[in-house]
Amino acid sequence: MALVRSACFGSLALIAALALAGCRSAAQTMRISLPARHAVRAEQLLVLSDFKLSEDHALIKDLVQLRLAIAETLELPLQQQPVVVYLFSDEPTYRKYLAATFPGLPPRRAYFVGTSRELAVYTFWGERIQEDLRHEYTHGLLHASLEEVPLWLDEGLAEYFEVAGPSPGSLQSAYAQRLSESLGRGWRPDLSRLERLNHFSQMQRADYEEAWAWVHFMLHGAPESRAILLSHLRALKQGLPPEPLSVRLEQHQPNIQQHFLSYLSSLNADSDRISSL
Repeated sequence: MALVRSACFGSLALIAALALAGCRSAAQTMRISLPARHAVRAEQLLVLSDFKLSEDHALIKDLVQLRLAIAETLELPLQQQPVVVYLFSDEPTYRKYLAATFPGLPPRRAYFVGTSRELAVYTFWGERIQEDLRHEYTHGLLHASLEEVPLWLDEGLAEYFEVAGPSPGSLQSAYAQRLSESLGRGWRPDLSRLERLNHFSQMQRADYEEAWAWVHFMLHGAPESRAILLSHLRALKQGLPPEPLSVRLEQHQPNIQQHFLSYLSSLNADSDRISSL
């Protein structure tokens, strides 16, 4: 079985269990092969491409720094298991390979596929290559470090780290604005509902944005919430079934919903301020 994550609309992601055996057409797969002409290795990152990419390219350096930032921010040991990036030179070739190898997957700009054999990212050189690589590479690092990663948390963390900046947690302005607009229409966040989602078909774009907001809130809202998240991740690393974050947050921060709503308002105010600059 394979664990699949994908990048879509800059925020949406997909998780699906795919039975690899029997899913491939040998004739189709032979017509399109994985990029392998050029290889760049940087620590435990291996990038295989069908075009030349220098070892000191900014994208490579960025992914190396991202690995350090994730380990430092989440207080996890530096991940050692290799993550392979298959980087196609163009979108049509990438899509032909995916269609032959993983038939039935929706069209997405990038995918992370984790199996017992390999942690792999599939994508193509495009306008949003840095964002897509950061998102999918985060999935790879998390799955190499933790025994289990709940869907909503996996996506929330990938959204959190996908934006390049001087420090982790750069504001996703569009997310903050849309969540604020949803609040005005009567929507209310519900972390326990997110925790019950276990299949991509249950998730909508707003769910990914809410997952990002909860991660941002826990890492930046208050020291207590940050400590709860880091403790949760340590339990996941050890393979222990941790208490749901929704329960722990409520136990340690009464009226957590109101705290979160206030934090969302502050994020939207920051977004408005940045937009006006």
